[in-house]
Amino acid sequence: MNHIKKTCLLLTALCLTAMGVNAQTNEEETVTYPQLFFGAQGGTQVTFCNYNHWELFTPTASFSFGSFFTPVVGARLNVNGAWNKGGYIDDEEDFKYKYKYLTTDVDLMVNLVNLFGKKSYYPVNVYLIGGAGFNYSWDNDEAYAHKDKLVLASDGGRFSHNARIGAQVACDISKHVSINLELTANTLKDRFNSKYHNKGDWQLVGGLGVTYKFAAKKAKKEKETAPIAAPIEPEEVWETRLDTVWYDDIVETSKVDNGSKTWTVFYDISKSDFAADEQLAGIGAFLKDFRDCKVDIKSYADAKTGNHKINQELSKRRMEKAVKALTDAGVPASSITSSYYGDTIQPFAENDKNRVTIIVANGLKDGKDKKTVRKFKTKEVRYRVK
Repeated sequence: MNHIKKTCLLLTALCLTAMGVNAQTNEEETVTYPQLFFGAQGGTQVTFCNYNHWELFTPTASFSFGSFFTPVVGARLNVNGAWNKGGYIDDEEDFKYKYKYLTTDVDLMVNLVNLFGKKSYYPVNVYLIGGAGFNYSWDNDEAYAHKDKLVLASDGGRFSHNARIGAQVACDISKHVSINLELTANTLKDRFNSKYHNKGDWQLVGGLGVTYKFAAKKAKKEKETAPIAAPIEPEEVWETRLDTVWYDDIVETSKVDNGSKTWTVFYDISKSDFAADEQLAGIGAFLKDFRDCKVDIKSYADAKTGNHKINQELSKRRMEKAVKALTDAGVPASSITSSYYGDTIQPFAENDKNRVTIIVANGLKDGKDKKTVRKFKTKEVRYRVK
């Protein structure tokens, strides 16, 4: 056991010496992230129970794969295992037994040096480690042979949980390689070492290892240099003048447009009914767009049908029905003038078209005239004279 203590002290001294040398040579270096890494460790472990702990130390080995995501935070998958020992003592018996185990944990690593430091790179780092996973033990024949004393002993494999907390001191010895010293405490189920304590078992693991960082690219910081003084420019002299700027402006003036629209309504022989929905819609739209509207209605009959008296009366009925249709549609009666001519006047050269009522609407519409006017303004301009 003294040999184990001396070996650990020697390895610790070597690690601290390498840290001191590396801290001087890498003071100005920085490291890029993320960094993938692979690590291997060898050391010793002990699982505490009601026995002399110094007789239960056994060798152990660990392998890790993970990444440092930032200068402060990293994570790893850690596998640890080898041989383990347990011991039992009472008034009748005193014996030790061996078994094998394997522990797999996912660990979170926090770099305390970078967390509280001010530089972007330190060659020596201290990591706080916390994790959880599973433990598997097997080859437990020696314990099972004492089943009468070790009531939890099993002749097969056994799974149990594992929770871990610990710390690691690491020192870079090159841009890809670092050495480290790690100590972790693991809490396990009570049945892990086949003994009953009515509380969980504790396992202490210590090891010295090497880590290879795949993306540990270091770059020298650029040294700050004094700024180069700018050449002295000669003094500038500026003056102000007024310049004339010409531009086009759009000027609007009010105007009144005269509007006029004509609609025709044709009839069959001897008919006077006013069937003219399309014309009524057009008259309504005109009255909406124009103001002060006047509507004039003139009705006719063709000269080649009937006689003068009949045609006179027919054109009168056509006029009256047209007036009624417009007033029923909402046209004010005061704005309507009307007349009828029988066959005395023929407005169209084609005889059949003279069976007709002609409606003419006149009105006023407000509008705007736009014209371009050439204008100018003065603008203050500064210019350099020296």
